[in-house]
Amino acid sequence: MTIPVPIISGPMAIEKEWIDYNGHLNMAYYNVLFDRCSDQAFDLMGMGPNYAKERRLTIYTAEVHVCYLQELHLEHKVNVSFQLIDHDEKRLRAYQEIRHVDGWLAATSETLSLHVDMDGPKVAPFPADVFATIEAMRAAHAALPMPERAGRSIGIKRKSA
Repeated sequence: MTIPVPIISGPMAIEKEWIDYNGHLNMAYYNVLFDRCSDQAFDLMGMGPNYAKERRLTIYTAEVHVCYLQELHLEHKVNVSFQLIDHDEKRLRAYQEIRHVDGWLAATSETLSLHVDMDGPKVAPFPADVFATIEAMRAAHAALPMPERAGRSIGIKRKSA
């Protein structure tokens, strides 16, 4: 299997129903775009819809940090990227970007996902076959630099007196 470095979605359109009363993409739908690309990445790692159905194992999102950098509008088309930046036997840490097809950055997302046994539901280790694929993706993505916006926290910077 060839692993894209990073994984990049095909062009995605902004849907009319996603535009809010301010005339731009509502904040919730940035997450829909990120999620659609994540689904592609999870499928490449062997954790797509059939994984949940047949093996009763899946991915749950535990934490997300989104930065909204530039407005998107109805006429825009975007690509979304996915970079696996860390993992262990039960968790994935990923960084994503939404870029307008012209290349400018609209938003970033950093996500911590948990591998879940749906019969619990409870957090569970990845099966060996899936873990091997995750390790291969992480090794491939390790060639990319750590994203500058990864690891950010929320806070209010105060001016010193």
